Amino acid sequence: MIAHRYIAAVLFFFCAIVAAAQTETTVFNPAFKSLQTKVNGNDQLPPVIVLGSDDVLEIEFDELSSERRYIRYELYHCDAGWQRDTLLPSDYLDGFNEGHVDEYEMSSATLIQYIHYRIEVPNPDMHIRLSGNYLLRAYDENDPEETLFQVRFSVVEPQLSASASVTTRTDIDYNREHQQLSLTVDMKDLPAGSAMNDLIVTVAQNGREDNQAVAKHPTRISGRTAVWEHCRELIFPAGNEYRRMETVSTNYPGMHVEEIGFDDPYYIFRLVTDSPRREEPYLFDETQKGRFRIHRFDCTRPETEAEYVMVLFTLDMPETEGADIFIDGDMFQRRFSPESLMVYNRATGRYEASALLKQGSYNYGYLAVSHGSMRGDAGLIDGNKYQTANEYLVKVYYREPGGRYDRLVAVTTALAGK
Repeated sequence: MIAHRYIAAVLFFFCAIVAAAQTETTVFNPAFKSLQTKVNGNDQLPPVIVLGSDDVLEIEFDELSSERRYIRYELYHCDAGWQRDTLLPSDYLDGFNEGHVDEYEMSSATLIQYIHYRIEVPNPDMHIRLSGNYLLRAYDENDPEETLFQVRFSVVEPQLSASASVTTRTDIDYNREHQQLSLTVDMKDLPAGSAMNDLIVTVAQNGREDNQAVAKHPTRISGRTAVWEHCRELIFPAGNEYRRMETVSTNYPGMHVEEIGFDDPYYIFRLVTDSPRREEPYLFDETQKGRFRIHRFDCTRPETEAEYVMVLFTLDMPETEGADIFIDGDMFQRRFSPESLMVYNRATGRYEASALLKQGSYNYGYLAVSHGSMRGDAGLIDGNKYQTANEYLVKVYYREPGGRYDRLVAVTTALAGK
């Protein structure tokens, strides 16, 4: 009976994941790997570009294959909550809502053959007219109904000015386990009543979507300035710094790699066994907030020359009742999926997982997700350290009375400890 309940819980959990994936950045076809967004070539920035500017969003990915696939893509406009709105493509695009992925390269002298693809948005055939949230959906031209992957990105028209600050002296505790944001938005020429009724503010911590906060009403308005302070929804568990590992060489173990083996056709990278850091004192580390960078130390074109290697993760901690453990990071699109799920090995008393990853430098963390929940808890494993240098992305949306879509009118970033 207990086993049946567990299986039912797991099935319910992953059904919920499938439903949530309708508008999340998600890889649906397992042959596609290393999905990454860049802004003007920078892989360490959030996927946000400025409307009408020279900004370019680059989407890069691989397919494990020796033959090119003919891929097309389309864009959907979404509201502030990432649900598709009622706008037509002719409302938010100039040109046709069908792009062709024409930029690709074959891998060079790698054990695992793959094709590296690149999409650039906007482009001469697909010009974006409106600000807001967008979902790019990629599909095989021979099977338009099957989604290969999809990517979230945002376009901002900086009509308002926003600023944010982070404090560890929160309304919950004082320099202990939380961080709290205060926000100000200069309303400029918007009607005074718009601040209270027509703005939506979202805050994401380190690119995570599972614990994103939404604040719809400011706590006060001072002249032309809307202020959010002492808001319970803007208090976040502080978590801990991300862990780091490097697989840049197949000849010697890099950062946090214990040993390298080979099992045809893969190099096997066994990471140093991780342990919970909940009871350990805080230790600062300069991380990339869960992002990754493709890199191989002895080549000039890692996009096509880096190998795909099998990476083995191990977490030495007792089995957690009533919760699953997932690996958090951009390498898994920040999703609680079968690919990021760790399995408890009762023979070793450890959680284990393996992932086929392209050589590079990676940030990762561990999140405990209670059964029936879709929100991760970093504190259960690594503690909540108020000193953690978290990155908070703040977006301000505006829907004018009678408007049909949520305009993204301001974006700012706040760093804890800065």
